[in-house]
Amino acid sequence: MTKKEIVIKIADQTDIKQIHVKEVVQLVLDIVVDALSKGETVELRNFGIFKVKSRKPRIGRNPKTGETVEIPAKKTVSFKTGLVMKDKVK
Repeated sequence: MTKKEIVIKIADQTDIKQIHVKEVVQLVLDIVVDALSKGETVELRNFGIFKVKSRKPRIGRNPKTGETVEIPAKKTVSFKTGLVMKDKVK
């Protein structure tokens, strides 16, 4: 499902114009990204938790050449599902 499809579903169910729904959905996503970029955790009850985790530097291998490659440390976003989502997805 794409962001556009989400906007259309919300607009259909609420009788709010798609342009306004799109602005709100984009604002929510921007706020989540902004919070994560500051290292904050975003918890949406019954949906899940977004967290920034640090990965340590490590040594990898180029599968084509077999040459070892140093992979630098980096930060990544992880998502842990909430209970309601876990139950519905089962």
